[in-house]
Amino acid sequence: MSENLMKPSATDVLRTVLDEESDEVLVINPRADTVEELVSVMKKRDGGPTVRLLAEERPLKDVMGDFIVASTAADLVADERLSLRVLEEPPGNSLLVTDERVIAMVFAGEQVGGLAAEDERFVENAFNHYTEAWEEAEEFSLRTPPLTRVRETLASDIDQAVADDFDSVLNSLQTARGNGDGLDEVTISLLVAAKNGELLYDISKWGEDVGLASKATFSRTKTTLEDMGLIDTEKVPIDVGRPRLRLMLGDDRLREANTDELASVAQSLLAS
Repeated sequence: MSENLMKPSATDVLRTVLDEESDEVLVINPRADTVEELVSVMKKRDGGPTVRLLAEERPLKDVMGDFIVASTAADLVADERLSLRVLEEPPGNSLLVTDERVIAMVFAGEQVGGLAAEDERFVENAFNHYTEAWEEAEEFSLRTPPLTRVRETLASDIDQAVADDFDSVLNSLQTARGNGDGLDEVTISLLVAAKNGELLYDISKWGEDVGLASKATFSRTKTTLEDMGLIDTEKVPIDVGRPRLRLMLGDDRLREANTDELASVAQSLLAS
């Protein structure tokens, strides 16, 4: 048996394992909050081992409903540092498996134990078993675009100031799910577009092109925000076709808020 890891959190266990491994780590059947912590730990690292994550579909979908987590995970996937597949028959524990050891994560109150084994035959069998399970598993469909691409295209297709405001709002949030739990990515995009007086057509076309959401979703969300008084619109005539709509913030509290306060003020208005 190897030395066990007794840590205050799953983050500390994950960080320790990723620090000590250089090649590849299989993460099997993690809890939903462990997936979030894994993405956060990997985001802050320049390199380290690649991670193959094998988890049940429902928890993965729940976690990836948060734009912050999903877009960061998409960055890691694009960089070939992380891959995600769907686990059909989960084991009883959350496991970290390498070609040299197997670590079972045990949650006990305010502490997390990484119970490790290095018996060669056991490790070889476990690694081969989960490698085979990985090869047979279906890829998890992560439909959220990488955050890096969202930022880059927002700056190039719309404006750098809008991209900067998008970053500031996103950084002020713990989660970006919508439905009262943070603001979703479409709402954030429309608010920062309104703050900068951009056209609905431009921001919705960008959002659809980058894979954030359809133009119809942007239009429906705009209508909701307009009905609730968070944004206003004014018609802008064009040479050919129907006038386009310029977005503007519709409430003095939003207009007076600093960018890093925009999310909290918007959430307060949406809840009232």
